[in-house]
Amino acid sequence: MRVFFQGAFYFYKQIISLLPASANHFLPLSDKNSGSQRKHWHNWHRLPPSWVNPLLILIWLIVGISLRLTNLTAKPPWTDEFATLVFSLGNTFLSVPLDQAIAPDILLQPLQLNPAATIGDVIHNLATQDSHPPLYFVLAYLWMKLFPSDGGLVSLFGARLLPAIIGAASIPCVYVLGRVAFRSSLVGHLTAAMMAVSPYGVFLAQEARHYTLAILWVIGSLTCLVIATRHIQNRTPLPIWVALFWIGSNALGIATHYFFTLTLCTEVVVLIFLAWHQLQTSSKFSLLFSPPWRRIYAVAIGTCVAGLIWIPTLLENENRGALTEWIRGSRVGLDWLSPIFQALGTLIAMISLLPVESSQALIVIPSGVVMLTFFIWAVPILLRGIKIQLQHPENRMMIQVLTGVVISAIALFFIFTYFLGIDLTRGARYNFVYFPAIVVLLGASLAVCWHPPQEWMETEQGKNGITSIGKWGINGKKAVMLIWLMGFFSAVTVICNLGYQKYYRPDLFVQLIQQTSPTPVLIATTHKTYVHTGEMMGVAREIKRANSLQNPLFLLAHQDRDPNASTIALENTLKQLPRPFDLWLVNFHAPVAETVKTCVTSDTQSLPPVDGYEYELYHCQES
Repeated sequence: MRVFFQGAFYFYKQIISLLPASANHFLPLSDKNSGSQRKHWHNWHRLPPSWVNPLLILIWLIVGISLRLTNLTAKPPWTDEFATLVFSLGNTFLSVPLDQAIAPDILLQPLQLNPAATIGDVIHNLATQDSHPPLYFVLAYLWMKLFPSDGGLVSLFGARLLPAIIGAASIPCVYVLGRVAFRSSLVGHLTAAMMAVSPYGVFLAQEARHYTLAILWVIGSLTCLVIATRHIQNRTPLPIWVALFWIGSNALGIATHYFFTLTLCTEVVVLIFLAWHQLQTSSKFSLLFSPPWRRIYAVAIGTCVAGLIWIPTLLENENRGALTEWIRGSRVGLDWLSPIFQALGTLIAMISLLPVESSQALIVIPSGVVMLTFFIWAVPILLRGIKIQLQHPENRMMIQVLTGVVISAIALFFIFTYFLGIDLTRGARYNFVYFPAIVVLLGASLAVCWHPPQEWMETEQGKNGITSIGKWGINGKKAVMLIWLMGFFSAVTVICNLGYQKYYRPDLFVQLIQQTSPTPVLIATTHKTYVHTGEMMGVAREIKRANSLQNPLFLLAHQDRDPNASTIALENTLKQLPRPFDLWLVNFHAPVAETVKTCVTSDTQSLPPVDGYEYELYHCQES
């Protein structure tokens, strides 16, 4: 392990030496000293200057795609991914029979390739049964036609490969955002490097969901916001191509995920701040109707039109309330503090995430200590980097704009959580709406760390007289390397399922059934939406892969407002099945049927818990 760490550190040290020589002149961070940069770049293995930027971007891209493709199918799919798979195939969950015992193949039928399905079927099924816009699902429909079936089912590798590739594409895109915002290739490269290894970015990229595509549109929209900010400052017209690109990014973002509108809300807040700031410097109200603002108003109108298109679809969808029920609910006592810690945890995990979710204390405690030590050391350095950027006139406004996006987004999350009763902090993936802004701010701060101004540097009174940042004896370049390496090993934590762990573990549940039930089994659950169908699909898929259980059956006991409906369905099913068999009640939220009481209750206290599956076991013997 020590050799591995040393090798990784040496590799990164060699790569980081390619970074632009603007690091040698902190203020300004813009690429104005091109002559000195060319001289510095040419000294690195005599590379032509024009090769360095593309080479570095390629390196970050290779690192990012390698992390995102590692163990891509090692973790079982969960309910949301099953929704992506089913709807992207043009299929529907409605084909799965309810209130009767069914075989695994029948339960998994929606996961089979459907040559007769069309894009129209994809859009129709989403509009009537789901709560998401169709853009990503249409792309996935076309994409998954390129991959053969896997054991008769849709290819999980193919389904997850698409978001992984899109997630990797965000690396060069965020480089552009960082470079445009600060006019510095150094900031752009450090931003891209951190995006490549962000554990949060890797987590989203390894799920068959639409969040990586939404992140691309967030990056595009923020890039236009940054450009617009500069034109507002200079009081010059916003180019038409930027306005059209901005409208296009916003329209595609809304067509990918409705929560993209939260990003738009943060941009509105920032633009209001810019208007107020401009009025403070000049009392002429007519400035708000100057050329840059007129183009921005046109962008706002175009974006509103693109968003209003989806209002009828949302209003006609009868399932949206049931599908979002999990983020609604009341709070008692300390539950009111949970959203704060959930939001903080997501922020932390965008940079660093070691195996603190492990069930073993010997892993959790050292991981927690390392993370705590890291943040005690890194946070003051990063905050001081932002503070120094604020002192630079050319960069101050960009820091304020990006910080405004982040603060506004977090404020919106808390407004939804505490005032509207919709706890958006429970879904870490929803933080995609401001994730790129965090990464760019991190890159801007690391650019200061790379070559701090003279007043920041301190000389330790040690035998080596090391020039360092802070009081821990680590100089700027090594600080950047350590922060990047922490991100890298955090990404490894995620791809090994030691961080951002899958909430559902059907693989472990099927192993438990194999070890416990020598007789045929009936796995029964209460059913309200396709979420519960997806829970059982995960189990059925693992059973099909293991191919070791004897004639397993599933029961999806539908439940509307009357919980007894599920009880009656279970009762009727049990009367029809020949004994002996084992009954597994999994996530079964209804009164137990009378027939179940004739079975022998198993002591599940001695059995291990399984994430996502609360179970009770009954042995139903012959009469």
